[in-house]
Amino acid sequence: MMHATTGRLAGKVAIVTGAGRGIGKGAAKALAAAGARVALASRSEGPLAELAAEIRDLGGYALALPCDVGVRADVDRVVTTTAETYGRIDILVNNAQSWGPPGAKAVAPPPTAFEELPEEWWDHTFQTGVKATFYFCQAVFPHIKGHGGKIINFGSPAAVAGRPGMVDYGANKEAIRGLTKSLAREWGPYGINVNVICPVVETDALREARQREPNRAEAALETVPMRRLGDSDRDAGPLVVFLASPESDYLTGHTFMLDGGRVMI
Repeated sequence: MMHATTGRLAGKVAIVTGAGRGIGKGAAKALAAAGARVALASRSEGPLAELAAEIRDLGGYALALPCDVGVRADVDRVVTTTAETYGRIDILVNNAQSWGPPGAKAVAPPPTAFEELPEEWWDHTFQTGVKATFYFCQAVFPHIKGHGGKIINFGSPAAVAGRPGMVDYGANKEAIRGLTKSLAREWGPYGINVNVICPVVETDALREARQREPNRAEAALETVPMRRLGDSDRDAGPLVVFLASPESDYLTGHTFMLDGGRVMI
């Protein structure tokens, strides 16, 4: 771990949502290792505190901020606390996303025929996805419009491909891509880059599911030219750092398919 006074993101401040596990955790660790001071937002208070402690033990700066991204008051509190604690905000990573029945902890969006899709599931998916992205982008804008910044949103290859049985999730993730492109045009004059990552990354929960159904998992891998799932630390974290760094200053409004070639656009 690099100290926050060195590294390609030294002096920068990043907010990462859904940082308690998976891609969010990998992104937060990578940003901290690159020198950024990070604010970790998630409903998972225990894992969030553990990650913050891990980053601090390695010489970085981390702030654990429990947050329900679907609640605007929580979002505003995270942004205000981050700005007051670190003195600025430069990077926003909108990774958090829930789906299915509110309160359920599903590994992936439960496949559901459109005609049977409960309106409650639709609303919950949009509230914690594109609505949460909307909340955070609006809340962060006053803090970055004066000096520029990087916003990294998350879409989905399944949404780009139009996977059946996931209409609520797919529509929501494509709405995030639409928001990303519009913001890239609106906020480009302020020096703000807005891009979206569409990942296929293995989380702990997905790994357990693959172990329970190895045949199904093997069939799924055959659709990935690289013949492996992505890794939060090896693949997702470095891409987030690149999009948060000066090296990506001339990239905006783009979709980065982090999926081993599964969906090519």
